[in-house]
Amino acid sequence: MTTIPLYQAKAALFRTLGHPVRIRILELLQEGPRAVHELRADMGIEIEASNLSQQLAVLRRAGLVISSRHGSAVLYTLATPDVADLLKSARLILRSMIAGQDELLAALQSTVDA
Repeated sequence: MTTIPLYQAKAALFRTLGHPVRIRILELLQEGPRAVHELRADMGIEIEASNLSQQLAVLRRAGLVISSRHGSAVLYTLATPDVADLLKSARLILRSMIAGQDELLAALQSTVDA
């Protein structure tokens, strides 16, 4: 078995996360297990069921979500709470970045006014 370096594994993870539909799916799954039709209704964007299923398959192959059959429905859930933690960390990083941009904008505006 060939082992890839950790930095390459991280890069593959971030490539998987690099699609807005996948991020939205993960955000919705933080609230609990959902079927495809529930996810589609709550996405906030128009998406074909086939495209949504493809994105779920990518997340499942990456090990970020798991699926289970309940009667005729397939429910998707986060594979681990760590996925929700990662999304929370991303929000905190973005908040810091935006705050830094606000400070830069204020500095630029005060320079123009002077």
